[in-house]
Amino acid sequence: MAETIFAKILRGEIPAHKVYEDDRVLAFLDVNPLSRGHTLVIPKEPAETLDQLSDESSAAIGRALPRIARAVLKVTGAKAYNVLQNNGPGAHQAVFHVHFHIIPKLDDGSGLGIGWKPIKLGDDGATLAAAIAAAAK
Repeated sequence: MAETIFAKILRGEIPAHKVYEDDRVLAFLDVNPLSRGHTLVIPKEPAETLDQLSDESSAAIGRALPRIARAVLKVTGAKAYNVLQNNGPGAHQAVFHVHFHIIPKLDDGSGLGIGWKPIKLGDDGATLAAAIAAAAK
């Protein structure tokens, strides 16, 4: 895995405004936030994309995300938020260490803006679902 700013934060070489930490997860404020309270949640395990992350670290992230989201909502007063996670440069990943963004959507209009362009599922939906289900086993 390439050296990243998150690896440096985990080693204490770069300071961060930490909001949560346990043996597998670290959460801290984004230094370039989209809104007040924009928080990054990262596994301590080095993995570039979600599919490379161990089941143990994935479970730890899954346990931490709701707790941190509740805290962000409570402190910011936001009523809505996005959880964003990008994998690979084609999906807009800029730091190649798994990370989740908790981005409050505030009354001032700050937060994540999304352009959603849905496509039709198509006639192969059942075949596609069966193939993904088989690959997930």
